[in-house]
Amino acid sequence: MSDIKYFIGPMTKNVVDAIIEFSNETGELIGLIPSRRQIEHDGGYVYNWSTVDFKDYVKSRNANIILCRDHAGPGQGDIEDDGYESLKTDCHTMDMIHIDPWKRVTTIKAAAEKTCLMIASCYRSNPEMVYEIGTEESIFQYQADELNNFISLVKQGTTPEEFNQIRYVVIQSGTSLKGNLNTGQYDKDRLLDMIQVANKWRLLSKEHNGDYIPVDLIKEKMSLGLTSINIAPEFGQIETKVYLDKVKKDPELFGKLYEICYISSRWQKWVDSKFDPEKNKEQLINICGHYIVSNLKFVTEIKNKFLNIDDEIKIELRKKLYELYR
Repeated sequence: MSDIKYFIGPMTKNVVDAIIEFSNETGELIGLIPSRRQIEHDGGYVYNWSTVDFKDYVKSRNANIILCRDHAGPGQGDIEDDGYESLKTDCHTMDMIHIDPWKRVTTIKAAAEKTCLMIASCYRSNPEMVYEIGTEESIFQYQADELNNFISLVKQGTTPEEFNQIRYVVIQSGTSLKGNLNTGQYDKDRLLDMIQVANKWRLLSKEHNGDYIPVDLIKEKMSLGLTSINIAPEFGQIETKVYLDKVKKDPELFGKLYEICYISSRWQKWVDSKFDPEKNKEQLINICGHYIVSNLKFVTEIKNKFLNIDDEIKIELRKKLYELYR
């Protein structure tokens, strides 16, 4: 897994297909990081795939794609739960699980305790499963010394066999998403301190929210020792932009697309209370267009108007992949 530079969110079926095709052609190792809302044991908003269906689809087309459950834990699905029902399926379908109870804790100690409990549960189900621990700073911000303390507590709270299955730790150096912007402030010294902690524990370093930042900055981070980075909404936005460029030429279609996006309510988590949907229709579509591309109304009333649009979308997605892997 140390050879994987990028873990990408399977925002839509086109994103998944473009990654599979790109990996098949180039031999590049890529990870897919489905969130619980995207793909879940009982279905999700991405092509209505269940976890098992998604795994079967991807692995039958490229067995080398690594599947990592992103943000496994409480408060991460569409229905409020403790996350354990989802884990039962993940333990036998995913290649790696990101253990993330951080939405429901207020201290490093509590995060470590819940992390240990989740790993123990997974280990009983599948001793071969490997893990990513820690979280992104938009959920719970920590400094390098706190990260070191967290890992130490996890080591104390797990068996040697369980701790040995941890591969990645989430480091933080200043990335955070709001709408279609990365609002984080990059701190090189913080990055180096975090990487040093990861190396001390012989863990691979992984950063989240690598969207909407220059590729040269990502390359710089990797040259300093960062192992890999997650990119997700940006790939969904690439697909949305293809549709937007087309429907803006037709006010009726634009209105339909806005209505479907607005009704979905998926845009709400990405904006603040001052956001006015009526005054920012295009921004709203850009934020959440990828959520609704499997919506039947969207398919019948918008997508079906454009012949071969999936091919156009995958061309644009592949441009981004070649930019990252150039």
